[in-house]
Amino acid sequence: MSGFLGRLLGSGVPKGFPGRLDADEAVVAVGEVRGGGHLVATSTGLWVPEGEGARRIGWHLISKATWGGGAFLITEAEVSEPAGDAVLLSDLPPRKIVVAVPGKLPQVVHQRVTGSIRSRHHRELPHGGAWFVQRKVPGRDGVVLQVRPDEGTDLDAVRLVAAEVAAKVAEAIGLAEPGER
Repeated sequence: MSGFLGRLLGSGVPKGFPGRLDADEAVVAVGEVRGGGHLVATSTGLWVPEGEGARRIGWHLISKATWGGGAFLITEAEVSEPAGDAVLLSDLPPRKIVVAVPGKLPQVVHQRVTGSIRSRHHRELPHGGAWFVQRKVPGRDGVVLQVRPDEGTDLDAVRLVAAEVAAKVAEAIGLAEPGER
């Protein structure tokens, strides 16, 4: 879709967008960033301006995205290490992105981030705790168990519990009858 209809419906890659979408990646919302560039929400993630280019953050790696005062505050997570079939995450510093014309972007980002979460709970561990979050990864079957330790938590304990929980989840899914997954 291009021209007026594309701008009205918020679909299509904006003119001059430097990113390369995957063949099956669909644009669902676009917002023009103040100072240049665009935030582009697709079926697989959120493209953010980076230098002269753009970089996609998968929906499953956005820990938090809040909208207010014409800006997003986006907290991206990075995988710090595997723990069995789980992954340990750490959050990068929040990034503020001011959007000149947000359109439906705030609603789409909220829906996509929260929609990737299948379950979450906090567990107390030695010297702190950790969030255990099962998330759907765009383009992949199943879910990934992400574990985000609280500051000061014993990482050896986190690794051990994360691997145990991931094994129990895999066992439970393997034992479930088709249609119960």
